[in-house]
Amino acid sequence: MADGKSYFFVGIGGSGMMPLAMILAGRGARVAGSDRTLDQARLPTKFADLRARGVALFPQDGSGITSTDQIVVASAAVESTVADIVAADRVGATRMSRAELLASLFNASDLSIGVAGTSGKSTVTGMIGWILHACGRDPTVMNGAVMKNFAGPDAPFASALVGAGEAFVSEVDESDGSIALYHPHIAVLNNVTLDHKSLDELRQLFGDFAGKARAVLVNIGDTETALLAAALDRGRITTFAVEAPAELTAEALTPEPFAIGFDLVTGGERHQVRLSVPGRHNVSNALAAIGAAVAAGVSLAETIAAIEGFTGLKRRFELVGEAGGVSVIDDFGHNPDKIAATLDTLHAFPGRLLILFQPHGYGPLKVMRSELVAMLAAKLRADDLLVLPDPVYQGGTVSREVTSADIIADVVAAGGNALHIADRADAAAALTDQARPGDRIVVMGARDDTLSQLAAEMLARIAARG
Repeated sequence: MADGKSYFFVGIGGSGMMPLAMILAGRGARVAGSDRTLDQARLPTKFADLRARGVALFPQDGSGITSTDQIVVASAAVESTVADIVAADRVGATRMSRAELLASLFNASDLSIGVAGTSGKSTVTGMIGWILHACGRDPTVMNGAVMKNFAGPDAPFASALVGAGEAFVSEVDESDGSIALYHPHIAVLNNVTLDHKSLDELRQLFGDFAGKARAVLVNIGDTETALLAAALDRGRITTFAVEAPAELTAEALTPEPFAIGFDLVTGGERHQVRLSVPGRHNVSNALAAIGAAVAAGVSLAETIAAIEGFTGLKRRFELVGEAGGVSVIDDFGHNPDKIAATLDTLHAFPGRLLILFQPHGYGPLKVMRSELVAMLAAKLRADDLLVLPDPVYQGGTVSREVTSADIIADVVAAGGNALHIADRADAAAALTDQARPGDRIVVMGARDDTLSQLAAEMLARIAARG
């Protein structure tokens, strides 16, 4: 359906926009776009990769939108006053949201596999995509993160895979309510926890999504998801859980610093599995992916063999390197559930944690304030140190009712060792100056690709100390 059409992406470098542009370009569409980051001359390798795929890039000044034949795609974060949107309205170009376009591709596929949940979507999507690819199914995969299995010198930003098979695997987003647009054949419901919306809203959105699918993988190890499962048609559900009764159960977990093994118990049989990614949460992610692949027609034996070759995603508990006895880890953790999973994984092994968490916006801080503070107060150990700079800000009008300083004040009042250092560079310097052998530095946050650069700079700063 993409052949011959002309698309212009406003904010083409975004984590949800770039892979969608890649898929369309790979399917023969004419693709162009603009981005504030490009105008600011940041992350040049990302835009070089897009150009190498035949994508034309323009300044975000309206100059790239000249025809009524163009379909102009923008995310909800792009304001109506942006020059490209003004130009689209002026020339009468068709407008679509990112979610509308993705949903149209997803719903038109012969085998749509949608991954939903507050946490773990990108990892489960990557796992399913890798299993199907490794088993010769040639899937199309739309992800919000770079999949290491598909990345290389000629594809450094492999957050999408364009295949000729029937499967279209995509994570689906609940934060803006667009999950309602998707009609999956196979649905994964990983977890339901607080992030961008209230729990009442999330229950409705996730429940409606799962209700459309012919097969649903449900994490009954998560309380909220288990409650949703009770309202679904039992004949369409496959349950999974870590160390709890389910149709797919993980037992005998054996953690390693950057891997984990477990026994998969299903159908009265026990199978040994070793993942090349760490943490109990990734065991849960693996159960979801295994269930989805089997629902898609892959044998259990093939699925297990394939998932052991999954090497993870960029910015998901990614070891940047080690210097002077200090490890630096880059992580996407940005809500209470994700951050807690990373802290639990790290606390399974010795070493102090020095954490730089850049919140992904003022709005999310307001929504998750009490849950975030409670989690940090419970998970931080006495010798750990948490530093929060101010939230990432990408422009536009924003309410600043709850700030990083407010979160830190709450954490300190609850007994946590935490600092607010407004400037991110200063926050990073404060942590690296304190780092000593045996420490683990963790850089956390979302919606800002430059965090990976920051983590690399922190490692270099430690290495330079000699």
